[in-house]
Amino acid sequence: MRLNKYIALAGVASRRKADELTLDGKVKINGAVMDQPGYDVQDGDVVEVNGRVIKATTGNYVYIMLNKPRGYITTVEDEKDRPTVMDLVADVEARIFPVGRLDGDTSGLLIMTNDGELAYRLTHPKHEIYKTYRARVAGYLADRRLERLREGVDIGGFVTSKASVEVLKQGERSAIVEIKIKEGKNRQVRKMFDAIGNKVLELERIAVGNLYLGRLKEGHYRKLTPKEIDYLKNC
Repeated sequence: MRLNKYIALAGVASRRKADELTLDGKVKINGAVMDQPGYDVQDGDVVEVNGRVIKATTGNYVYIMLNKPRGYITTVEDEKDRPTVMDLVADVEARIFPVGRLDGDTSGLLIMTNDGELAYRLTHPKHEIYKTYRARVAGYLADRRLERLREGVDIGGFVTSKASVEVLKQGERSAIVEIKIKEGKNRQVRKMFDAIGNKVLELERIAVGNLYLGRLKEGHYRKLTPKEIDYLKNC
């Protein structure tokens, strides 16, 4: 089994993050540092991540939806000892991890699981699963600026795909906007609005595909229903 899949099935991190851990020298095989993500784990291999022996598991997966508050980091561990989303799911017995990321200043819907295959599917660009955000941005949103977002903007060496954008409320000093994108670049929504001259003041992710946050309270989580899990596996 490929090393990144093994790490994902152990509930440590997604495949993509597993590759990063390996390249950073944080993975050992039989006591020796392994920095080759393409390594195939053999029967009898002892795999360690950050000094802890792990073991891949299949079945008994856990899938939850968390309403992440601002100020929490979307990672399993943080070197700066900042609060992470793991603090909010400490009572979940299974070792789960966040799927994708929301930056510390962004709140909203975050899927967490120990199903590495699903995490890979939801984060891989080829699957193009849309994420919907509600943002409060500074200033007036002129039509020409909205069209730039809808057609794609350069956010620093990367031109975004076409986005769906709707102004929900335009005030004198700020606007409430709903924006739907299919990529997941670091701080992408903030960079998109920066590119058109409207700084994001508040940002919340309200949906992943057809899964909406609904009335889930901030800082709380709930298990996904079988129907929701099936949707994520097949969308």
